Amino acid sequence: MTSVALAFSGGLDTTVCVPLLKEEYGYDEVIGVNVDVGQPTEEFDEAEETAEALGLDIHVVDAKDEFADLCFDAVKSNASYQGYPLGTALARPVIAEAILGVAEEQGCDAIAHGCTGKGNDQLRFEAVWRGSDLEVIAPVRELGLTREWEIDYAAEKDLPVEAGDGGVWSIDENIWSRAVEGGKLENPDYEPPEDIYEWTAEPEGETTIEVTFEEGIPVAVDGEAMDPVPLIQHLNEYAGGYGIGRTDVMEDRMLGLKVRENYEHPAATVLLTAHQALEDLVLTKNERSFKKGIEQEWSEKAYQGLVFAPVVDALNAFIDETQDVVTGTATVKVSGGNCRVVARDSEYAVYSEEMASFNTEDVAGIAQSDATGVAKYHGLQERLANDVKANVSKPELATDGSGATDETDHS
Repeated sequence: MTSVALAFSGGLDTTVCVPLLKEEYGYDEVIGVNVDVGQPTEEFDEAEETAEALGLDIHVVDAKDEFADLCFDAVKSNASYQGYPLGTALARPVIAEAILGVAEEQGCDAIAHGCTGKGNDQLRFEAVWRGSDLEVIAPVRELGLTREWEIDYAAEKDLPVEAGDGGVWSIDENIWSRAVEGGKLENPDYEPPEDIYEWTAEPEGETTIEVTFEEGIPVAVDGEAMDPVPLIQHLNEYAGGYGIGRTDVMEDRMLGLKVRENYEHPAATVLLTAHQALEDLVLTKNERSFKKGIEQEWSEKAYQGLVFAPVVDALNAFIDETQDVVTGTATVKVSGGNCRVVARDSEYAVYSEEMASFNTEDVAGIAQSDATGVAKYHGLQERLANDVKANVSKPELATDGSGATDETDHS
């Protein structure tokens, strides 16, 4: 008896995959796996109802803690992709690992997903799964299915599905972000209606939020210690109430397609803003400058679903070394949909108020006049180079279009 583990959400794509895996691929048993990374409770209820109607054995894995840990790695890395905090991309490897674990525990022969051949998620799932000995199956991609075909097939088979949110939007939600796409949003010139947003209110009012970090990890909000998952959930609700964390972006996918995405990420916005501010206080200029390149590479690999890659381990080693001193607080003001830093404090600050003050004559025994020699040398090479360039004579080009100079023999 052959069996396949299916990433099962209860939506249209994964529901039609259940009979297809039996009819088209010949598997005797399909085992559904649903991984909790912070989706709404009703999604799990609907998935269980759908699974029961299909006669599908479903396993639910709680991976919120593992996902929150990865989100905080993203905070330490100041991670973003094309201007927005990574969310779905971070969740997929966590989900993939959990599904693979169930597949191996249940002795499955194969593992499957309902992703299309146009998106990123197929790559993120399979980057994890193809490291196993299990066959990887992607019915929607391999059979070239369209949403219209799936709807007709579901009706023909009397499958218990709906096209998701009335068929208007495609929504992916976890504790770190909420992504909305599809429908009229596919037109870049279409202004999104207010009802696509659930986490963020219309921007109004203002408040301040103090975030406490220990070695780069957020540990408290406004002086109240919290574990990672509750901390994220609290900031999503609190900062979202002030309209914080909306992004409307034209995103370049891994396969070259450009798509319009709308995101909500209140907690991510606050934590990334606060963390960056604290780093600016405690890291040296060289550390800050070099870390920018590290952060860019980390973000790219995370977007690709490759957070388990050896290069990411190496990147994390550098990042973790810098985070030893990222302990302290940063206060942000949220107002009008904007989040900006208004204060930061750390015992590890690479800063001296006395040295920086305009009312202090000397700096650590260095007189202001000592800077004169530095000022004389500063820009010297550039001034020399400009003098040299000013004395370089350039041959005049001929006006007959030949490209020859006056010194060229035209005969």
